[in-house]
Amino acid sequence: MRSSGRNTGGNRGGKRSGGRRGGQQPSRGGSGQLRPEERRYTQGGGKAGASSGGPRKNVTKSGAPKARARKPSAPARPREYEAQIEERNRARHSKPAVKLPKTFGEPEGERLQKVLARAGMGSRRACEELVDQARVEVNGKIVREQGLRVDPDKDEIKVDGLTIATQSYVFFALNKPAGVVASMEDPEGRQCLGDYVQNRETRLFHVGRLDTETEGLILLTNHGELAHRLTHPRYGVRKTYLAAIQGPLPRDLGKRLKDGVRLDDGYARADHFRVVENTGNNYLVEVSLHEGRKHIVRRMLAEAGFPVEKLVRTRFGPIALGDQKSGWLRRMTNTEVGMLMNEVGL
Repeated sequence: MRSSGRNTGGNRGGKRSGGRRGGQQPSRGGSGQLRPEERRYTQGGGKAGASSGGPRKNVTKSGAPKARARKPSAPARPREYEAQIEERNRARHSKPAVKLPKTFGEPEGERLQKVLARAGMGSRRACEELVDQARVEVNGKIVREQGLRVDPDKDEIKVDGLTIATQSYVFFALNKPAGVVASMEDPEGRQCLGDYVQNRETRLFHVGRLDTETEGLILLTNHGELAHRLTHPRYGVRKTYLAAIQGPLPRDLGKRLKDGVRLDDGYARADHFRVVENTGNNYLVEVSLHEGRKHIVRRMLAEAGFPVEKLVRTRFGPIALGDQKSGWLRRMTNTEVGMLMNEVGL
C-alpha cells in the first residue's frame, strides 16, 4: 500500500505538469483536498475551487468561469434630498448682481486717445504722443497725462486749438453740378442733393443753398448747430465765387461792388473782387462776400451792368473746392471740420 501511495505521489507531479500544459485539472492527494498552493480564496475569505491550467480563474462545476463579484454601490439618495440640492443650486445662480460703487466699477467715459484715433487724428500711439506734446485740450484745459476718460458727446476736445469731430457727426463736401436742386428732397422729382447721399444712415442737412444753375461747393452735415451758425448773418462766414461775364470792365467795378450796390431788398457789398482771367471780352472774376441772400452775386453784377453767364462757388469759409470733380462727394478731414467750428466759435 505504501509503495502504491508513493507511486501515486510520484505520478502526481507528472499529471500536474501535464495538466497545466494540456488544460487538465490537477490530481488530488490521498485526502481528496487541494494542495495549499492550488487553493484560491474569495474576498469573503472562503475557499474557491481548484483552478484550471493556465491563469487562475474562478470556475463553476461545469468549467465555465464565474462572474466577478461587483463592489457594493452607494445607496440611492431619496428624491426629497435631490430636490433640495436642485433648489439650492437654483437659488445660488439666481441671485441679483451686486451693484458695486463707482469707485470699484468700470470707469465712465472713453479713453482720450481712443476718441482721438476714431476722429482721424492717427493711431492710438500717435494720439498718445499728441498728449505728451501738450497739443490736446479738454474743456479748455491742456491734458498732460495719459489715460484721461472723456465723454465725446459732452466734452469739448481740441487738437492744436481746433475742435475735433466725434463719431456721432459726419461732414461732407459736394461739388454740386448745374441743374441740381439745392435741397434734400424735391416734390417735382428733379435731381437734388438727397440723390448723392441716399445710402447714409443718418439724416444730413445742406449748409446754405445754391441756385439750381449755380455750380460748386456745398456742405452737408448732421451737426445742426454748426449748419445754423455757418449760415447765420451774425457769424459772417465768407463765400467765394467765380463768375463769367462779358466786358469790357471799368476799372472802378471792384470799388463799386465793395462800396455797395443798391438792390430791391437793401444794399449788398462785396468783401473782395479781382479779375482772374481775361480773353477778349470774356472775363472771369472772383467775388467774395459774407452775405447769403438769394441770388446775391448774380443780382449785384447784373445791377452793375454785367449779367452772369456762369457761376461757381469755390470756397465756403476755410473750405476750398480745389480740384474736386463735378458731382463728387467727399468726407471732410478732421482739420477742415476743426477750422469750420473755429470759424463760428464752436
